Amino acid sequence: MVQPIELDDDLVERMNGHLEDDETLEEFIEELVTIYEQEGRFLQEGA
Repeated sequence: MVQPIELDDDLVERMNGHLEDDETLEEFIEELVTIYEQEGRFLQEGA
């Protein structure tokens, strides 16, 4: 199921500034979530 979300225009503009070549906003957000999950696990493990 696809869950739509609303993003502030300023935030979208900021994120667009970080996109690589043909990367989509969805791909960028997926990458951010992956990084967050990895760092979260890392911090929770106490390393």
